[in-house]
Amino acid sequence: MDLGLRGKVAIVTGGSDGLGLATARRLAAEGAAVAICGRDATRLKDAAERLRAEGGVVLEVPADVTRAGDLEALVSSTLERFGRLDILVNNAGTSAAQGFDTVDDAAWQADLELKLFAAIRCVRLCVPPMRKAGGGRIVNILNTGAKTPGARSLPTSVSRAAGLALTKALSKELAPDGILVNAICLGLVKSGQWERRWTREGRPGTLESFYERLARERDVPLGRIGEAEELGALVAFLVSAQSAFITGVAINFDGGHSAVV
Repeated sequence: MDLGLRGKVAIVTGGSDGLGLATARRLAAEGAAVAICGRDATRLKDAAERLRAEGGVVLEVPADVTRAGDLEALVSSTLERFGRLDILVNNAGTSAAQGFDTVDDAAWQADLELKLFAAIRCVRLCVPPMRKAGGGRIVNILNTGAKTPGARSLPTSVSRAAGLALTKALSKELAPDGILVNAICLGLVKSGQWERRWTREGRPGTLESFYERLARERDVPLGRIGEAEELGALVAFLVSAQSAFITGVAINFDGGHSAVV
């Protein structure tokens, strides 16, 4: 299936490893030029070189998404290199799940800066060139806690719920400009943060057996953890010509785990 992405230009935040890298890889494979950012310049460069070795057209821009100036540099560098912008994937973010009594003001502010305000600033910068291009696609990567927050899920569930509201509001406001805005709510998906947890636990068994245990403990109906490449495929569909009548939705990518649709 031709997704119609050849010649398009995408920005993927947090694109130096894990889910962001898998997303950038799939978009590049579909013919899009991709700009990726990350805080670790060495890891970012390595990721870009890997994508280029696979035939991708890639620009790497070291950036901390919590810094407005870094985001301005990311977007301006992308436009300078490629001359247009069609796709934004707000992927940067890490999990932070604690009980309410343990989360102080600084933690709340840091989480909101990383997961909400970074997305807001990216959208603000990316919408004008998307309008100039005649339309665009925005995908916000959230998690299922945005819909079903649980105990000890703070501050992430609140930040992600705000991202869900942002997605819906933007989908209505930007529709007349031909800019479609959707979200993906992640469940358990293979990523660097789970590998790091496995390492902290002393690397019991194999990484694959660790993932199998997670799926059993979390009672994932499909009986396994999602693959990063599967997320990349979903993002590619949502930003493609094949999804031209889909906007304002939040798709659960969780193997059926969430209690709500």
